Amino acid sequence: MTAQHPISREHLRTAVDGDRFGVFESARIERRRGPYERLFKRGLDIVVAGGVLLVASPLLCLTWLGLRLTLGPGVILTQDRVGRNGRPFRMLKFRTMRHDRRSTELNFDGTDRRQTHKSDEDPRHTTLGRFIRSISADELPQLVNVLRGEMSLVGPRPELYFVAKRNGILDHPRHIVRPGLTGLFQTSGLRSKADLSEGLHLDMAYVINLSMLSDIKILFRTVGALVRRTGA
Repeated sequence: MTAQHPISREHLRTAVDGDRFGVFESARIERRRGPYERLFKRGLDIVVAGGVLLVASPLLCLTWLGLRLTLGPGVILTQDRVGRNGRPFRMLKFRTMRHDRRSTELNFDGTDRRQTHKSDEDPRHTTLGRFIRSISADELPQLVNVLRGEMSLVGPRPELYFVAKRNGILDHPRHIVRPGLTGLFQTSGLRSKADLSEGLHLDMAYVINLSMLSDIKILFRTVGALVRRTGA
């Protein structure tokens, strides 16, 4: 299946390589889905996500119980995020923060970044919440999103829907694939340093070069990052 857009794959590669500061955000691309993406990627998502959910079910239960005892009701939160082709979906996540407004005491890099990049210094975080975030256990409920077909194991991380809509990037070419539980940007080592344009650049590099090999490499890097507790 081909998504029809006025810029070819070759032109896109050149454009992305030369666009480090977000100039390319509103471009369109022409892209043909390969056999892996059409036939096997979804099956890999189901098998791996189902297996991880089964193995991690004790951790899920303990995480839910710990958060329920420390934070009260509403342990699993939902957020409207941007899915494939710009369609919204409800992303699941463990809540690791208290419902209070003390975070206004902190300095943040703008409203959008405050919404999409929670600081570990935010006073709403509990001790347990910080630990859960440090091992990325707060993302485990998204395995359900993967099984539903709303997300993939590997892909660009889903943006908040209202932020993408306000910034006019719902049709950004990064959204022609399913968003991922992990991605190239998250395993690049630049997650805490790069600006958003660098993130878009890496997301597009993934979209252009999507293959089974690239997905496997990203999954192994994710496991390594989790073991080292450097995030993913």
